[in-house]
Amino acid sequence: MVHLRSNYEIEKISKSCQIVADTLIMLEPYVKDGMKVSKLDFMAEDFIRSKGARPAFKGYMGFPATLCISIDDAVVHGIPGEDILKNGQIVGIDCGVELDGYYGDHAKSFSVGGIDSKKQKLLDVTRESLAKGIDQAVAGNYVGDIGYAVQKHAEEHGFSVVRELVGHGIGTQLHEEPQIPNFGKEKQGRQLEAGMCIAIEPMINAGGKEIYTASDGWTIYTRDGEDSAHFEHTIAITDSGPIILSKASNG
Repeated sequence: MVHLRSNYEIEKISKSCQIVADTLIMLEPYVKDGMKVSKLDFMAEDFIRSKGARPAFKGYMGFPATLCISIDDAVVHGIPGEDILKNGQIVGIDCGVELDGYYGDHAKSFSVGGIDSKKQKLLDVTRESLAKGIDQAVAGNYVGDIGYAVQKHAEEHGFSVVRELVGHGIGTQLHEEPQIPNFGKEKQGRQLEAGMCIAIEPMINAGGKEIYTASDGWTIYTRDGEDSAHFEHTIAITDSGPIILSKASNG
């Protein structure tokens, strides 16, 4: 079922999203050489709970942590453990929050120290692909318009789009209908309506699109060992255009 949210509900979702955005901003200075990723997870949980909210990922379908932290060829769903960050890596951090029964979801990929030009291009194009998708999140457009815009931009720059993992609706559940693929055809799929809240999250690979799941049952890796990047925003579709809800509280 696809929910059309009231202005009141969108404001509730926005408050959760702002906590997620502020969490990632708080973490950014600590995404550096020598940092243990489990410490980032601890810091994020402490910050979220200090805002009166709950980490949405922790315990979700058995996931053991507050953050998904995915390094280099890990696409998404990395479990924060004993890994130590090193200069030259790229790190995707995905975070979810529940506050007063409403959810927010947001992800960014960070560089650890200086990175090479290929990795920088991957980060830039993935971020741009998200922006292209958001531009299509307009009432009257279709889910396929979002996916087509993401895919077109990524592939024009020589990258590939993960097929098995998609964006989603969000509201009183972390994952709701409709699914929002990062590939597709224009004017295909569910038509977008004002009041829909969706998470758009391109997962873009430097090499091929093929992926596999690690033995931990969670972490998704690129099949060819090439790097991957991930950016995500929660969006409200309104009559006046898309509104990015997962912005920091300071704008």
